[in-house]
Amino acid sequence: MTTDHDVSVLNGLIKTTLDSMKGYEDAAEDAENTQFATMFADFARDRSKVAGDLQAQVRSLGGEPETDSSVLAAAHRTFMDLKQAFTGKDDKAIIQEVERGEDFIKEKFETAMKDTDLSPATTTAIGDAYRSVKEGHDKMSALKHSIA
Repeated sequence: MTTDHDVSVLNGLIKTTLDSMKGYEDAAEDAENTQFATMFADFARDRSKVAGDLQAQVRSLGGEPETDSSVLAAAHRTFMDLKQAFTGKDDKAIIQEVERGEDFIKEKFETAMKDTDLSPATTTAIGDAYRSVKEGHDKMSALKHSIA
């Protein structure tokens, strides 16, 4: 059984997750409200753990896991809009952009979970990571709607 497809899908998710982590780190640095800054830093740590778990799955398949975010990839461009929001250091704008990024990462994981060509172990690893991603998404969505 070849594991190339599993490794490829996992590495795509790792890049997106690392992009998300970087977005949260940027948000934590630029948020005016210390409560938001702390929350964003917590999310960044959570995304780092998710990426680490996915990297471990790639290693278990004998693959080489991604270790860098995708500086020029489409996923990164989603999070780059955060920089524009940070320019004015407007917490509401930052939260809206973070939530938009959350929609993107959630969709990527949902697409991967529908992939019937993945091994059961990889599907399980993606499902475990998705629970964390979905929780982050739901919290950001609730925060966005609470300050709207």
